[in-house]
Amino acid sequence: MSIERIGVAARYSDAVIHNNTVYLAGHVPEASKGQDIAAQTRDVLAQIDETLRDCGTDKTKILTVTIYLTSMADFAGMNAVWDQWVAQGHTPARATVEAKLASPDYRIEIVMIAAR
Repeated sequence: MSIERIGVAARYSDAVIHNNTVYLAGHVPEASKGQDIAAQTRDVLAQIDETLRDCGTDKTKILTVTIYLTSMADFAGMNAVWDQWVAQGHTPARATVEAKLASPDYRIEIVMIAAR
């Protein structure tokens, strides 16, 4: 059994690959902390693109996504950015939930699983 870890830190890895399945850690805003939901969503999706690339896959192979928003009032704004980013014809299973996140500067966190 082979397990590959990408972006290993003290508490978590950015991604873990097992049997050609890629498990991404929750991605949160980095450059856009405290900004509006559109900026934060673009930031997180750009990070996800990079992590998927580092894992040898891309957004056309995403299987499932969970999106955490601090307020469902941001749902439409997040979807406007998501709809431009997601690969049409390759849309994953998806859930969006309201949750308190690790920092008040975060409005969104995205967790996903993809094939490689």
